[in-house]
Amino acid sequence: MNLRLTTITLGVADLPRARAFYEQGLGLKPSSASCEQIAFYPCGPAVLALYPRTALAEDAALPADKAGDPALFDGMALACNCASREEVDALLARAVAAGARLAKPAQEAFWGGYSGYFEDLDGHLWEAVLVPQFSLNAQGGLALPE
Repeated sequence: MNLRLTTITLGVADLPRARAFYEQGLGLKPSSASCEQIAFYPCGPAVLALYPRTALAEDAALPADKAGDPALFDGMALACNCASREEVDALLARAVAAGARLAKPAQEAFWGGYSGYFEDLDGHLWEAVLVPQFSLNAQGGLALPE
């Protein structure tokens, strides 16, 4: 399996304010996959997602002291969308074998997918994720609904 950066999730303090900035200020068009809790924007071969910072830390199962400290959690997660649950598990296992810290073992997600998180050697958060509602394009990038 090739590691592919498909999504950059920014943990934001105020989702409506952040959406206005990216949509009105920068001209990004949200995907129909966006909702009140999260926003998705096609950005070339990758996707930009905006998600409340506290919810991102909670989803990654970060310890409360780390999640609340900007010096310890930068409020960003990189994601590798995978084609199967087995690919998610394999990516997490490979990262841990290389020295990453498993932040959250892969599990069923409340939104219908399957995901887990690891922190690389410098504490950068990665999500290995299967999103059945999204597909991967021929280049391995995330194909969002319009």
